[in-house]
Amino acid sequence: MSVNSKSAALNLRVVKGIPWIWAAVGSFVMWVALGLFAHNLNLESLIATSTNASFLAIVALGQMLVITTGGGAIDLSIPNVITLSAFLSAGIASGSNLKALYAVPVVLVIGAFIGVVNAFTVLFLRIPPIIATLGTGYIITTAILIYNPHFTTAYVAPVLLHVARDRLFGVLPLVLLITIAIVILLNLMLTWTRYGKCLIAVGQNLDAARLTGMPVNLIQGIAYVLCSTLAAFGGIMISAQVNGAFLGLGDPYLLQTVGSVVVGGTLIFGGRAVPLGTLLGSLFLVLLVTAMQVAGLKIGGQLVAEGLFIILVLFLATERTRQ
Repeated sequence: MSVNSKSAALNLRVVKGIPWIWAAVGSFVMWVALGLFAHNLNLESLIATSTNASFLAIVALGQMLVITTGGGAIDLSIPNVITLSAFLSAGIASGSNLKALYAVPVVLVIGAFIGVVNAFTVLFLRIPPIIATLGTGYIITTAILIYNPHFTTAYVAPVLLHVARDRLFGVLPLVLLITIAIVILLNLMLTWTRYGKCLIAVGQNLDAARLTGMPVNLIQGIAYVLCSTLAAFGGIMISAQVNGAFLGLGDPYLLQTVGSVVVGGTLIFGGRAVPLGTLLGSLFLVLLVTAMQVAGLKIGGQLVAEGLFIILVLFLATERTRQ
């Protein structure tokens, strides 16, 4: 083998060892292309796009944990949790910073409880994750419809608006910094903690993990709880971003969370989680939507194109995993 061939093989192995590399390259190329086309290629445009991607990434990171449990698990209740959390956070706080101090913990606790319900139906009632979380989503939607006529506030607490929209020292968006902090914490959890290592092991081989004595139900259950809690937090931030709440607010985040996770390098069949890749995958999808908007594609065409892209990514990821 020649020196060039050995170097190429080494470079290929290095690339394969960095699962988020393609999301990073795709995001960079898309950002440059958009900047050149719109004559807006600068750091400020990248920061603005990254801020928009943060709202998706917060929720997608929770989806990543559920997918990591293996077995093709996906949490379909995420959009409903987002919408419910947006209504509750805005409704309880009612534009008051003082009320927001307890509104946020209450919403997060409700999100965690929904995660417990999902975990119970999947792990103890033995209902397939997609069906179980879809059923939970319908129940949440019913609760939203019951609450909606009593939702009268049109204001979000200023402190929540500050976190979702303002910047630290006028430079770095607070929500982006929070998202990066969540990415770092999840990466540390998956890499250094016993729970994180057990979660990866369960996703790689459930039977083997069970035979080694791991509490697989507890491990998987925590993933569902963390997922719903992050979805609830994402709903609070998204509500502050749009300054309110409305029916269907979380609907766009269903396939987008799955797409962000898979584009970022997390295995769709579980066993590998890539928090940084999920953030970069969210950035890529936001850039993709922005590109379609700049191209003048109507909303229907955007949804079709986005859906086809996510299906393609899932197909390629599935084939790669099987190989």
